[in-house]
Amino acid sequence: LVSRSMDDMEEWPEIEKAAAGKRRELVLQGSTVDERISSNGGLTSAIYSLTLLNYLEVSQCPSLTEIHEDIQHLTNLQSLILCRNKLASVPNVVGSLKSLKVLDLSVNNLRVLPEEITQLKELNTLNVSCNSLEVLPEGLSRCTKLSNINISKNHITGFPADFYSEKLDLLSTLVASDNSIDQLSGDIHKLAALKVLDLSNNKLSEIPSDLSDCPKLKEINFKGNKLSDKRLEKMVNGCQTKSILDYLRGKGKREDGGEADGGRNADKGKRQQQRKKKKVAEEKDEMEELNKMVVRVLHVSDVATALTVTVSAEVKDVRPYLVCCVVRGMNLKSGNALKRFLVAQTKLHDDLCGKRTIATIATHDVQLLKAPLIYDVKIPTQLKIASLGRKEMTAVELIRHLQLEADELRKQKKRQNVTGLHKYLQILQGKTHYPCLVDAEGHVISFPPITNSEKTKIKKTTKELFLEVTSATSLQTCKDIMDALIVKMAELNKFTAEHQDEAGSDGEGGGPPELAASNETSSELIIQQVRTVDQDGNLKVVYPSKTDLSTDVSNLTVIW
Repeated sequence: LVSRSMDDMEEWPEIEKAAAGKRRELVLQGSTVDERISSNGGLTSAIYSLTLLNYLEVSQCPSLTEIHEDIQHLTNLQSLILCRNKLASVPNVVGSLKSLKVLDLSVNNLRVLPEEITQLKELNTLNVSCNSLEVLPEGLSRCTKLSNINISKNHITGFPADFYSEKLDLLSTLVASDNSIDQLSGDIHKLAALKVLDLSNNKLSEIPSDLSDCPKLKEINFKGNKLSDKRLEKMVNGCQTKSILDYLRGKGKREDGGEADGGRNADKGKRQQQRKKKKVAEEKDEMEELNKMVVRVLHVSDVATALTVTVSAEVKDVRPYLVCCVVRGMNLKSGNALKRFLVAQTKLHDDLCGKRTIATIATHDVQLLKAPLIYDVKIPTQLKIASLGRKEMTAVELIRHLQLEADELRKQKKRQNVTGLHKYLQILQGKTHYPCLVDAEGHVISFPPITNSEKTKIKKTTKELFLEVTSATSLQTCKDIMDALIVKMAELNKFTAEHQDEAGSDGEGGGPPELAASNETSSELIIQQVRTVDQDGNLKVVYPSKTDLSTDVSNLTVIW
């Protein structure tokens, strides 16, 4: 058995690396992995010994038809992504993965889900779209942290009775399009947090008027249902959510008035109370909507030109941790947007990054990058960089210059924060090699924690940014700082979009009013995943993964 496991490790270098490096993330996907699964008769058993994993993805492998029960050993898993395979079943023991927050089983051949899924008390996101499911398991209301459910493109005929439950008070998105659902219960209003409901292309003939009592509902889609109320059907195919809900509300009132029995009249007062609550919630929600920030994540496999950073083994003893990503949609052209962004970055360096002693951020213009990139080390006398606003010099010369400037500033006592400069200069003291990010032409574009290059400096015209965070502390530190940077960028972009009228105050970035109006709706940021790999091409980390950007910022929406 031991030799069999050793053989497995040799055939699966990704698993060997993950085990040796005590890694918490593993991604296996694509044709080479699929060939191994095919010849092995399934996934290697060695994968189930990686008990530290909190993110596991096995995707785009048509030869994968089942998952072994030994998956129950991976008790630290928070995200299990098994999409685009040909899974015919999921083992019942999945219910023992008590830390699981994200379960993605989309695009497989599942006909049934194990009832044990209902034991996942931490589950936040469930995606079982594009399968052959006919029913959902009873007891989903026990998963009280569920926020996002996608069951689209199955053969589901209805929701289990306990699904319409006050216990699911965090459920905000329910996508159930392209099924055979023929009835929606009036109890749907019990899902108080519901914001998005998609039941398009089903077999509904009625939409209950109680739906208008969902206090937070912002987006509904009932297109492709043959509704008996033809006026409503016409509205559904062409109108906005608010108009449809107003119509249903009016219909509910007419139904109340048309009934003589006391039960209906007693219910009327309750409905009026609910409507008052709804009005208050609507006003609150309008404020939320104004403050809403959207970040959309592009999966690395969806981008043909995706950037990859290769990390050399030598950085391990100098500054081992690095995460990167690409950001599009950041408006730096308007007014003082670029200045605000640079000030925010400095503030992050001073606060969260502990004046760069904990971590360092660098930003680059993607258009000026020559990929592929290597995170490497160089001898101080051989590391040359044209740092921001300076001519090219060696790292030794640059640090000497910075030290002299820091000493001069301290003597003058003109600033309080000069000690911070001393602090991060000391990080490299005694190091025989310095860390650096090098482009395909051999140019050093970043020298953490000191500076990044004039060559890739961002400007008002920058459309895509390459972000990097490095640290000697931990990988999680890098991710936390990157999360904070992206949230800050989303806030700044929102601010810029809302203050378009101030654009052009410095003579740049101004434009016709129609352009300003079009920009107002485009504060959405698109984050493109970037992988860092070792010299053999094995994945070290992909950012953002589904466990990242799970911030406590209430007005930030992350779309995967």
